[in-house]
Amino acid sequence: MKDFGDWVADLAHLWRDWVKDTRGPHILAGHSMGGHLALRAVMDGAVVPDALVLSAPMLGFSGPPLPDAVGHAVARLMTKLGDPARPAWKWSEKPGEMPASRSDLLTHDADRYQDESWWRGEWPELVMGPGSWGWVERAYASIRHIFARGAIERVTTPTIIVGTSNDKLVGWAAIKTAAERLPNARLVAFGDEAHHEILREVDPVRDRALAEIDAFLDRIAPPAQ
Repeated sequence: MKDFGDWVADLAHLWRDWVKDTRGPHILAGHSMGGHLALRAVMDGAVVPDALVLSAPMLGFSGPPLPDAVGHAVARLMTKLGDPARPAWKWSEKPGEMPASRSDLLTHDADRYQDESWWRGEWPELVMGPGSWGWVERAYASIRHIFARGAIERVTTPTIIVGTSNDKLVGWAAIKTAAERLPNARLVAFGDEAHHEILREVDPVRDRALAEIDAFLDRIAPPAQ
């Protein structure tokens, strides 16, 4: 992967075949990194969905509120000072094991978190570790592309975004900014009751998120008759 645009092109290829072979409405949904790519694909005109559903989209990094240009400059420097493929952060004390506190970043629901461990065992080839400095640099480039002056405003697709101010993985401020700049977006905000994986949260959180999404889709893109 040389650029996030490679993934956008993959999505566009899949989208063309899917739209051709299925009856509408056609809804594009993405969570976290998938939410980033879904929004960028619509913004770049690679896909044209009837509605867009974004769950905790990765539109900025959680952590110190550095301007994206500064963070990008630091990441670009780090790719020059060593192997761009080296991890940008530590994963766990023992290679291959998930960090002990990882569940505290994702969900309050222990059973749904354990489901992920089952999938890791069944499909180890899908296991991901920390991002590389090359990935971080390209992520900043794509974030700046999305938030360039006047760019996100081109997305007139009806959009619902669910996110939480308690997110420790993606930037909540960036999600709010995107919701404010998108011409036709609704933000459903959660607080301390939710971690990053809102759709894998405890039932009260998950049920509210799904109800909001269902109501949005019923209104914006009802099933074809």
